[in-house]
Amino acid sequence: MVPTILITRPDPSGAAFADQVRRRFGDTVQIVLSPVLKIERCGSLPDLSRFRTLIFTSRHGVEAFAALSDRRDLPAYAVGDATARSARDAGMSVVACGGDAPSLVARILADEVQGPCLHIHGEHAAGNISGDLTLAGIETHETIVYRQVAVDLNDMAKAALQRETPVIVPLFSPRSARLFCQGLTARAPLWAVAISENARAEIPAGLVRDVVIARHPSAPAMLDAMQGPIDAAKRLEGGNAAK
Repeated sequence: MVPTILITRPDPSGAAFADQVRRRFGDTVQIVLSPVLKIERCGSLPDLSRFRTLIFTSRHGVEAFAALSDRRDLPAYAVGDATARSARDAGMSVVACGGDAPSLVARILADEVQGPCLHIHGEHAAGNISGDLTLAGIETHETIVYRQVAVDLNDMAKAALQRETPVIVPLFSPRSARLFCQGLTARAPLWAVAISENARAEIPAGLVRDVVIARHPSAPAMLDAMQGPIDAAKRLEGGNAAK
């Protein structure tokens, strides 16, 4: 049997990444979708007339903003290409940054952006973007417009983890990694692909055969990083078949 790719990203990001996996690896893998987080919109926006620039660190923030406001005239900065693409699709003028919070802060500082800025994000956010920018002299506020609610793995995912077929799990955030690993027992040979060192740090020693860290915090880099575990899983299956 071919290795299983267990995708734990919340939808619609999870479904979009599954499509990318299919295009990249075809029928050499099978895909199971089981988000460990569910996105729920919450909160409201402050009076936008006082802000000169918007900051987004996820497509969920962009989508929530677009649903709450028809303002599209404010310039925006996005943490990476996927978030920037979502903002452009919503009709905004946006600058894509390097894919993580430090790169985002560095680009805003380099561009000498005029505040006040507004960081629009979820309940669980990496780093302290508003604090870092304000400390550096660019007044920045923040508002929460969605929450990430933990959900259990579904039956298909649980079944995959108890078979002998290798499973490869791409983990796109430290919180996703932590939720996936909590109380996990797996019979299947298990590999993890982490989007960052912080996500890697949430994976307990000995839980997986190996962890590969993406060279860049992006979906294309995660796909690249998956190739090694897929090859290793196939070698393992080949060895078992030979026996």
